[in-house]
Amino acid sequence: MGVRSLVVACVLVASGLFPVRALAAPDGGCPARWVASWTASPTDGVVPFDASLGAVPTTLDDQTVRMVITPHLGGSSVRLRLSNRFGRGPLTFGRVTIAPQARGAATGAQVPVTFGGSASVTVPAGEDVVSDAAPLTFGAFVPLAVSIYVPGRFDGATKHWNANATSYYADPRTGDRTGRTGPDGFPNETLSWLFVTGLDVRSDARAVVAFGDSITDGFVGGTPFAIPADRSVADENGRYPDGLQRRLDAAGLGISVVNAGIGSNQLLGSLGLMDGPSGLDRFRTDALEVPGASGVLVLEGINDLGLGIGVTPADLREGYVELIGRAHAAGKRIWLGTLTPAANALVDGTLTAPNSERYRQEINAWIRTQNLADGVVDFDAALRDPSDPSRLLPAYASPDNLHPSPAGYERMAAAVPLDLLDAAPTAPSRC
Repeated sequence: MGVRSLVVACVLVASGLFPVRALAAPDGGCPARWVASWTASPTDGVVPFDASLGAVPTTLDDQTVRMVITPHLGGSSVRLRLSNRFGRGPLTFGRVTIAPQARGAATGAQVPVTFGGSASVTVPAGEDVVSDAAPLTFGAFVPLAVSIYVPGRFDGATKHWNANATSYYADPRTGDRTGRTGPDGFPNETLSWLFVTGLDVRSDARAVVAFGDSITDGFVGGTPFAIPADRSVADENGRYPDGLQRRLDAAGLGISVVNAGIGSNQLLGSLGLMDGPSGLDRFRTDALEVPGASGVLVLEGINDLGLGIGVTPADLREGYVELIGRAHAAGKRIWLGTLTPAANALVDGTLTAPNSERYRQEINAWIRTQNLADGVVDFDAALRDPSDPSRLLPAYASPDNLHPSPAGYERMAAAVPLDLLDAAPTAPSRC
């Protein structure tokens, strides 16, 4: 596994400051309410493989990537969010387009995406950028292909490590291929998302952010060691936030569930690999500043117990209280999810972390009885084996006994009370 450069890690992880450059639109402002339809939290810019152990380009050289994303909220006007949070210098996006995916790397008609009226934009290291509005009509769960051309050579391509979805990229030094609709010219596949971190639509709906670690991210372990991920579940949109979105749509509730999960992410610390900054460090950018968000559903802490050093239930409680205070200060609701069982897992289980199960039970008892958050979702009760509550029910477990299976993620989605998320926000969301 690669290691993020010390300079970037120290500046970004320690400070948690990720400035966003929102270039002024040609019409001079925000003419309608923007709501997040899809998000992916940036993880790193150095790990050269994805969750299936396939290659990911960390250095780009005059080439184009075509990232396939699946929005949760349809619309007719969109804007993109692109990131250079982990880049090693300024990054120029030479040309960007968006189109419905046809099949594989093939697309429908390309729609140009501009930034302050320009086809290109240069983003300083450590920053994000938001595009102008672009006309594109699509529905929920219709895959979209975002094509991004990077001229010249660039090191430290910011990505979301475990996309659980297939995207494509051209070979180096092949130039701008953003306008192509056919699959030719994109011979390489990856299960990571490069650069693209958000898609917003103009809507009267609102968003709820699912915030957490790999269990929110939808990772399905392929072996007892977790990695490589189960490649067969890619492109199925079987994460628990996906299932929750389908339930909300069936109930006719105008809520978009966006995913801010990161594999191996900890609430309090960071390994400095593809696990991203800690939950505390990224909470503002990845949750509170999501357009149109009225609330945040937090499921995080199991990695602190399994991977953190000396983390106690008291430490985690303090972290949760900090998140709750920040959410309420921002006018957002916040709900806590109980930590799911993993005693028999090789990662985060009692074999490698002897106190993890006892601490998990203490934390869950506190989550269920505290009255600081706006509600609780009992994921533990939904997934545990009644005959041994320290373990996932086998039908709901991946081979690693840490991550749920597709059936387990479906059960998690069913465990979220819809009326909890439908409660009015404590303050109006910004456009």
